[in-house]
Amino acid sequence: MTYDEVVLGRRTIRGFTEEPVSRAVIEEIIGLAIRSPSSLNSQPWNFYVITGEPLERIRAGNVERNLAGIPESREFRGSDPYQGKHRERQIGVAKQLFAAMGIAREDKPARQDWVLRGFRQFDAPACIIVTYDRDLHGGDVPVFDCGAVATALVNAAWSRGLGCCVNSQGIMQSPVVREHAGIAEDQVIMIAIAIGHPDESFPANSVVSARKSVDEATVFVGFDEPAN
Repeated sequence: MTYDEVVLGRRTIRGFTEEPVSRAVIEEIIGLAIRSPSSLNSQPWNFYVITGEPLERIRAGNVERNLAGIPESREFRGSDPYQGKHRERQIGVAKQLFAAMGIAREDKPARQDWVLRGFRQFDAPACIIVTYDRDLHGGDVPVFDCGAVATALVNAAWSRGLGCCVNSQGIMQSPVVREHAGIAEDQVIMIAIAIGHPDESFPANSVVSARKSVDEATVFVGFDEPAN
């Protein structure tokens, strides 16, 4: 694929086949992703790639704690609930997904199961946990850098025929993830990325979220050329 084909064609994948993802391919994908820029070349990121029985234990622990009502224990700062236009975008994509999956507004069991899919890492055959070095914790720049490497990772995966879902639900119960992934104490858990072969029959995989236009997102300063 060309770069444009990767960027314009990529979409979030929330349903995967059972086909395993080889270690060699994931090593190749991470090798591309770590070419991402970072502040002062700090490269704060590390990756824990999980599959098999350890991933099953994470799925089970996440779901168990969620159903028990245990509060989330995210290790980096989240945000307050979205309001205004950000909330509208959140609701917009949720409506697209529920419509694709045929989940009615009043169908509480189906809606709960959809939420639990995130805690199960979307039943993907593998999951990548992105972490950053604890001695940098408290600043926003390491998180920014890890966001860049996560974007590069999902694009690299797409170029290799694999799909991803960047998934904050997967790390909300951080003690579970830390225990079963063997994450070192000198690392802060940043985000989970479900990865695998897209299941083309899974309805939600066809959803493409609406994006702001260049005009909406951009202010040009000092240019003589008129707008297109």
